[in-house]
Amino acid sequence: MLKTMKYMVAAIMAATVICSATNAEDPTKLVLEQISKMRVGAHDWPQWGGSPARNNTPEGKNIPTEWDVESGKNILWSMSLGSETYGNPVVANGKVYIGTNNGSGYIERYPSEVDLGCLICFDEKSGKFLWQHSNEKLPTGRVHDWPHQGICCSPFVDGERAWYVSSRGQVVCLDTEGFRDGQNDSPYVDEEFTDETEADIIWVMDMMKDLKVSQHNMCSCSVTSVGNLLFVITGNGVDESHITIPAERAPSFICMDRDSGEVLWTDGTPGINVLHGQWSSPAYGVFDGVAQVIMGGGDGYLYGFAAEGKDGKADLLWKFDCNPKDSIYLLGGRATRNHLIATPVVHDGLVYIGVGEDPEHGEGQGHLWCIDPTRRGDVSPTLVYNSKQPDKPIAHKRLQALVDKDGDFERENPNSAAVWHYMGEDVEEFETTMHRTCGTVAIKNGLLFVADFSGLVHCLDVKTGKPHWTYDMFAASWASPLIVEDKVYIGDEDGDISIFELSAEYEMIAEINMGSSVYTTPVIANDTMFIANRNRVFAIREGAQSEPLE
Repeated sequence: MLKTMKYMVAAIMAATVICSATNAEDPTKLVLEQISKMRVGAHDWPQWGGSPARNNTPEGKNIPTEWDVESGKNILWSMSLGSETYGNPVVANGKVYIGTNNGSGYIERYPSEVDLGCLICFDEKSGKFLWQHSNEKLPTGRVHDWPHQGICCSPFVDGERAWYVSSRGQVVCLDTEGFRDGQNDSPYVDEEFTDETEADIIWVMDMMKDLKVSQHNMCSCSVTSVGNLLFVITGNGVDESHITIPAERAPSFICMDRDSGEVLWTDGTPGINVLHGQWSSPAYGVFDGVAQVIMGGGDGYLYGFAAEGKDGKADLLWKFDCNPKDSIYLLGGRATRNHLIATPVVHDGLVYIGVGEDPEHGEGQGHLWCIDPTRRGDVSPTLVYNSKQPDKPIAHKRLQALVDKDGDFERENPNSAAVWHYMGEDVEEFETTMHRTCGTVAIKNGLLFVADFSGLVHCLDVKTGKPHWTYDMFAASWASPLIVEDKVYIGDEDGDISIFELSAEYEMIAEINMGSSVYTTPVIANDTMFIANRNRVFAIREGAQSEPLE
């Protein structure tokens, strides 16, 4: 049932706003072009965001705006997942992949009471369970592998291979057929269990063992790939004290050969400046002829690297501080300095990202940025100086970059890459403030949509960052928007999917409950929408009818 008392705020804008972007790229056309170059179906969705640009704007026809998970109306099929599900669905070559925990106990040798991180593969047409890659919990406990959180990322799929980061901090390449084809594909042939419901490993690289990474709580990077390059954020973070960084020299960002698993380059930035964990995912774009991988750091900086590196090493092109310099990181949810959990999005030659924090640390002020990736060096909006050396910028400090009592001060950076900065129409009013976000933006027709952790949906002009409207879902949102057929879909912790017109004028179409919390993002493949709630995945298609849920 619709929450009729929800609060919607229309920003004070001209009444004659034009919604369609002029001379701007069509992100749906671009993602289809990129997918066409892969060994997947033309309308598959083979990674988080569909392509390395990470803009969730697929093509789809007759996507429902009404369905019922109880009666089965417009539900093609649904299948049970674990008790907690955070991984966004990926669809490629007739299979659906999703990360969860072991609450459903699909593998006989692992009953449901055994806590695992699971990447589960289903048949796209029928929902039949095919195989599972199972990850036993790390013996070091929740500091490295939080109980019951399962696999929190999405895989990348191309042809007969799938790549993902496991809950054990391993980068894994799998055969998409599992052992259902009766073959144990090499080079890795040491699997102890080879039943048809088991995963077939091609190669595995253990970041904790091989790179000395100490992930905090979990790894949640959804990898991306271009050519033979595979890009990964390692998850290196603090220890159980939340103060010490035990592996400060371990890499945060790596590039691998996706075929062999060889590490091609690594980068240890941000090193000792990690605030908490590193849970963002990389994006990729070509800007002024330079191929870049864009990485969100645990220090609140966004980094642009030359994708191929240089002489076997990382080649950092630019860095951008996404927080005010006087913001401070404190434990217990009191911080004003945040890190980056969202995935950067590449659109029309620019990069977009919002700051966030572990949801356990609560709500807080957010910052959403549009950044020009053609700049070089430190391209933050301001630089910090100290009165003792007023003409030389000082090095970044982990908890607070600018400490006034120490004589620090800031100046505008003439080399700033900031195109625009959005904090909300009025930060004194909850309903018009941009809050911390786990969500990734989605952009189309000159409009940008993002949901924040406080449950507000924001619609902005993508060129200027000026708000058109906000909408309060009255429930936290961990998810990101889906834009398809001139409609916007977004889920929340109450289990509702809110559906809006793709318009600069607020118009809500429907609100549909999924039966339990939705922490994931809806995706489209082959004219079917896939949504995972906390413990079940649904394939939603116009005219379909499944058996009612018991």
